[in-house]
Amino acid sequence: MSTQMIGAEEVAKALNTSKGYAYKVIRKLNAEQEEKGCLVVKGKVSADYFAECYFGKKGGANVNQ
Repeated sequence: MSTQMIGAEEVAKALNTSKGYAYKVIRKLNAEQEEKGCLVVKGKVSADYFAECYFGKKGGANVNQ
């Protein structure tokens, strides 16, 4: 199992938004994950979870391009 974590720069690029807004997105997604009992890394989010929430993609999401 290899889960790639992405930061605000990658989230901002994927959503075509500012880094400030990307941090808000990351905080929201991390809060959702914590409610489910998952551990999170502040300032980072799972690339797969991000892609699933925002683009409806599961697994193999490539948000770094």
